[in-house]
Amino acid sequence: MAHFAKISEQNKVLTVVTLNDKDMLDTDGNPSEAVGQAYLEQHNNWPAHLWIQCSYNTKRGVHRLGGTPLRGNYPGIGWDWDPTDQIFWTSEKPYPSWVKDVQKGSWVSPIGDSPDLTEEQKNQNAVFTHWWGYVWNETNQTWDLTNSEA
Repeated sequence: MAHFAKISEQNKVLTVVTLNDKDMLDTDGNPSEAVGQAYLEQHNNWPAHLWIQCSYNTKRGVHRLGGTPLRGNYPGIGWDWDPTDQIFWTSEKPYPSWVKDVQKGSWVSPIGDSPDLTEEQKNQNAVFTHWWGYVWNETNQTWDLTNSEA
């Protein structure tokens, strides 16, 4: 099964549909996005160029089954299609300072990912005695360690 996002002229994802593999085979029997787009245009009365193939198994630039990631993420309704980078993005930017990371297919802080927890903190989280985690501090542009007792 192939998946296609139906997008608006403003590059917003309107819906995501499933297409039978047979409906996107070219004359040589190979899967073709263009054939799938033409099929969807014919059967859905929506322009072919506004159907973008996506992968159900792609998230944050990684294919969860070890295959080749396709277009950064499997999109949801309301997500953005970036035709320049050929990637789907969640429309919600977490913080004003965060930027797009095309490789990861996600928004990232200007200083990168949060630090790793220590083994002791992870163990306390695992047995629910405390909850340790990092929270982004937009004012200071830092990752702040937080702790709460269970």
